[in-house]
Amino acid sequence: MKTTTTFSILFWADVARAKDNQASIYARITVNGKRATLSLKWKVPVSDWDVHKGRARGTNQNSRKLNNYLEQVNSDLFKCYQDLKAERKLITSNAIKARYLGDDEQNHSIMDIIGYHQEDMEDKLKWGTQKNYYTTEKYISKFLLKSYKTTDMYLRELDYNFILKFEKYLRGYVPKDHQKKMGNNTVMKHIERFRKLINLALKLGWVEKDPFINFKAHIIKTERGFLSSDELNAIEEKQFTIERLQLVKDLFVFSCYTSLSYIDVINLTEDNINIGIDGELWIHYRREKTTKVIRIPLLPKAIQIIEMYKSSHKSKAQGSIFPKISNQKLNSYLKEIADVCGIKKNLTFHIARHTFATTVTLSNGIPIETVSKLLGHSKISTTQIYAKVIERKVSDDMKALKVKLHIQRKSNGLSS
Repeated sequence: MKTTTTFSILFWADVARAKDNQASIYARITVNGKRATLSLKWKVPVSDWDVHKGRARGTNQNSRKLNNYLEQVNSDLFKCYQDLKAERKLITSNAIKARYLGDDEQNHSIMDIIGYHQEDMEDKLKWGTQKNYYTTEKYISKFLLKSYKTTDMYLRELDYNFILKFEKYLRGYVPKDHQKKMGNNTVMKHIERFRKLINLALKLGWVEKDPFINFKAHIIKTERGFLSSDELNAIEEKQFTIERLQLVKDLFVFSCYTSLSYIDVINLTEDNINIGIDGELWIHYRREKTTKVIRIPLLPKAIQIIEMYKSSHKSKAQGSIFPKISNQKLNSYLKEIADVCGIKKNLTFHIARHTFATTVTLSNGIPIETVSKLLGHSKISTTQIYAKVIERKVSDDMKALKVKLHIQRKSNGLSS
């Protein structure tokens, strides 16, 4: 096996392509007879270049400046060669050039891992998840510009302090469109997505140390919002003369009785409605978010809503059961519906899924194992969040009962 490496650096001016008597300067790196050319982004008058010495002639200021620069480049290229040798890496002319330019595996940057992730995940992640990553990446760029006055940084420069500063930046970020500052959990979501990017870089061998090793995310647990039976009935019984509000109401109620998310409701087709094992109508569907196949028996209310849109020209043209509407518009119209129905909660489409889990199923005695399967959860612990909500509801009801019993005893002249 050949172990001796021949290495040389030569500076030359491209006199043949000189314009206005100015020739571009290049460095030629040669390793074992193989060459790599490096543009130095510097020009020299043709008459001032010494071809034999590979340097500028004379002692004028411009010549001295150029020659000092060439000496520095020569020194840096030689150091790149020595570093590769010390690291026992394969030494080639292109490897030395890449190390000098910061393009080799030892010098990957934040934008490199972002670009790799975007390209690698394009066909793996759903658009909603990709969009969340784009938002996080936008904040990373804004943070770099504000805190470090740069558009990029090497991954090897990241440390625990960088993570803390990024967290502080997110907490203090004030949107220009008059939205509120980010809440704690939103900040943590951005931090976690950034953490996944760094974990990917670690797996690729692009970075040796994990800047997140001492960082602990603090998620504030919040109870899932859902509608009570009375609130759900109020929406069900309300009829709207405005077509868009009636459609949104029907989509929302359909989700309350099927557990389907917005994207799954909108993409539902007649092919997804089949006869199940019991001879009744079921939804057979692959969830957009998890690609997991789910089978849901259709409740009478859900069947009724499907029948209402069976002859819709718009949905037929779109090849779906329901006419399509954007998630943004849908959630905007839900605010109007909540106002009309006297519901004080922040009504979003996702509340329908929570309502299915709590008010429609668990509160009516459906076992948590069955609810978990209907929701398409891979772990029952995810579904237990809803069970805790039900426990809170039981607790509240019992407190109300205690108050009621206390009032009755007092009215009967009994001591408490």
